[in-house]
Amino acid sequence: MSAIKNMLQGFWGQSGFQMLLQGDNWKYIVMLGVACLLIYLAIVKKYEPLLLMPIAAGMLLANLPGAGLVTPGTEDMIGGLLYYLSMGNKLVIYPPLIFLGIGAMTDFTPLIANPKISLIGIAAQMGIFASFFFAMALGFSGQEAAAIGIIGSADGPTTIYLSNVLAPHMQGTITVAAYSYMALIPIIQPPLMRLFTTRKERAVKMDQLPQVSKRKKIIFPIAVTILVSLMVPQSATLIGMLMIGNLFKESGVVEKLVKGASVYMMYIIIILLGFSVGSTTKADTFLSVETLSILFLGLAAFAISTVSGILLAKVMCKLDGGKTNPLIGSAGVSAMPMAARVVQKVVQEENPGNFLLMHAMGPTVASTIGSAVVAGVFITLFS
Repeated sequence: MSAIKNMLQGFWGQSGFQMLLQGDNWKYIVMLGVACLLIYLAIVKKYEPLLLMPIAAGMLLANLPGAGLVTPGTEDMIGGLLYYLSMGNKLVIYPPLIFLGIGAMTDFTPLIANPKISLIGIAAQMGIFASFFFAMALGFSGQEAAAIGIIGSADGPTTIYLSNVLAPHMQGTITVAAYSYMALIPIIQPPLMRLFTTRKERAVKMDQLPQVSKRKKIIFPIAVTILVSLMVPQSATLIGMLMIGNLFKESGVVEKLVKGASVYMMYIIIILLGFSVGSTTKADTFLSVETLSILFLGLAAFAISTVSGILLAKVMCKLDGGKTNPLIGSAGVSAMPMAARVVQKVVQEENPGNFLLMHAMGPTVASTIGSAVVAGVFITLFS
């Protein structure tokens, strides 16, 4: 009997339940709760489930005491599964590949047809810089402040890429904050949209976009890649992959590559990237005052980016005699296509016959390009 008792005691001593009762390990319970909350939001509320589900799964697995899924590998010992999966993230391979898939799915026609709309995407970067300076004032280093500020772009791959290059120790918190706010766009943006626009402005109908030739659609990604990469070489990785993906799509001669990049590879990388990001949110580093500061600064960045885009769109509305609906300014954050869908939803509350989805996609794709450029600038200044 004593042998059985000793065996059971040994088994209990190695169990995760026993580990949860030790020291500060209660934090793991909190993180498991956060992971379950994200899963709830993904399944029940359908908030960006393709992103939240794998991130929450990685968070759940990383915070199982004793499981060793994030244990680094050594010459003498095989590491945990999530440790090896995260290598693609630490080596900044996953985010550019995501951009390749996004490019293969994206239609740049709204931006090419109405180039002035790119100014909204530029204005919406204000949240990045505002949050950057706020973070510096709170005592974060330049690298950390830049990584926090990029949350305002609402661009997941760019956020992951920049935080991994400049502040890898904060990547988990920064990425979870970014994707959480992206998922909450339908909740965060509409009140700001109504607060900063009048009912008359929200009812503005915009003219149909002109047709764009295939030649222009092909030249655009090539020209953007060359010009942006020469101007900010550190942006070449993200911009190049985004535009090459779009070139595949617009060329019309590599349908299988387009499908491979935008469907098969895209969803595989999303799973691997989500697991990698979630695995960085271990309880011992995630639950801190620093985390709360990052969450607050990220929300401020997101809100300022939204409002900046709306205010510039209001100015454009005044200058063009009321032809621009200011609501498309909120799509200046690069959360594709969620931000544009929110614009369409709010617009149709005022006028069910008003369709601005394609117009709103212009600022969104412009912001995607803009945020990648800003990331390149930050890397140039602080790496």
